[in-house]
Amino acid sequence: MLLSDNMCLLTPSDLHRIFEKLDVNNDGLVCLEELNRLLQMTGNSCHYSLEELESLVEKKSLGFSEFLFFYNSISEQKNGESRGGEDTEELESDLVKTFKVFDLDGDGFITSQELECVLKRLGLWDGKDCRTMIRFYDTNLDGRLDFQEFKTMMLLTKA
Repeated sequence: MLLSDNMCLLTPSDLHRIFEKLDVNNDGLVCLEELNRLLQMTGNSCHYSLEELESLVEKKSLGFSEFLFFYNSISEQKNGESRGGEDTEELESDLVKTFKVFDLDGDGFITSQELECVLKRLGLWDGKDCRTMIRFYDTNLDGRLDFQEFKTMMLLTKA
């Protein structure tokens, strides 16, 4: 995890602030060198070479949603919650099915209107502004959630 062993997990808003600090050139990406430096500075017990880190994330830099997913993955490993291959595939399949429930028009995105409509149908809408919920996880700032953003939201908010 991005914290030492005796500290608690970070919230998505904490992670967003960390990401913004790491993204010194404001291009919306964090390079692996910066990510590795952060891991080392925070006393993370998972030590990676840059080559291992690149192999792990399969990229040379991470956008915010990928950064969140990486954080969630190493947090689960740290807490002994790492899933096996079949469980991971089942989780992905469940997330795709859930995404389709919210994507009412089938365009591959969830809008605040679609979110509100489904939450009302399920009896889960508490009157909150769904635009705020969408904005919080909308990393590309297009006003809606694509599957990757939805997946990040679901993985970060699971109990």
